[in-house]
Amino acid sequence: MSSFIKKNIPNTLTCGNLFSGCVATTFALAGNPKWALTWIIIGAVFDFFDGMSARLLKVSSPIGKELDSLADDVTFGVAPSCMIFWQLGVVEYPDSLNSIRMIIPFVAFVMAAFSGLRLAKFNIDKRQTTSFIGLPTPANALFWGALINFNPRWINESFSWITIIIMVFLTSWLLVSEIPMFALKFKHWGWKGNEIRYSFIILAVILIIFMGLLSAWWLIILCYLIISLYLDVKKKPLDKER
Repeated sequence: MSSFIKKNIPNTLTCGNLFSGCVATTFALAGNPKWALTWIIIGAVFDFFDGMSARLLKVSSPIGKELDSLADDVTFGVAPSCMIFWQLGVVEYPDSLNSIRMIIPFVAFVMAAFSGLRLAKFNIDKRQTTSFIGLPTPANALFWGALINFNPRWINESFSWITIIIMVFLTSWLLVSEIPMFALKFKHWGWKGNEIRYSFIILAVILIIFMGLLSAWWLIILCYLIISLYLDVKKKPLDKER
């Protein structure tokens, strides 16, 4: 009995992530970005602990891997795409676009498709055991959710729909790009070798304290992207010298 419970703890946590994603999607389609983001964050907590528990308990399984990808695509792909879908449905469009204004919001689901592609690539990419290649789906979801919550008024400004669509395609590309990005995966808890990770965590905590939990994530993820790009650029000249 204890073995059965131990074996299913990670999958139970993953199902918690999937449940959170479904709830987040419902709130997103209802035009409630605050609660949609709240449930995306809850899903991210489940996502963090399901992998950790699987490693600690040494009960990783193929079904858990597949279930995790499904949950991640719902919570971090479909839910934020639904938030964008709703926003694109309420923005002001020029009269010349009246004939297609009901179609434009569906562009948001390009990001959900790319999220699924990113997760599929991650499952078969042996290079991503200690770091990431491309923007992780949880980071992308937190970025969009917090951006929409931070200042909802910008959504209603003139030509904001163009900005949103451009950003949808940009972040979709980042999901499947070959840009190396550091991961918060610790081989040990010492400072040496983890300077970037600890510094980023400290920065994230400071931003959350000053901006609030639901508003800070867009800036945290932007900093994460900038730091990753800097580390990649800094590494390439060193590789050439070798």
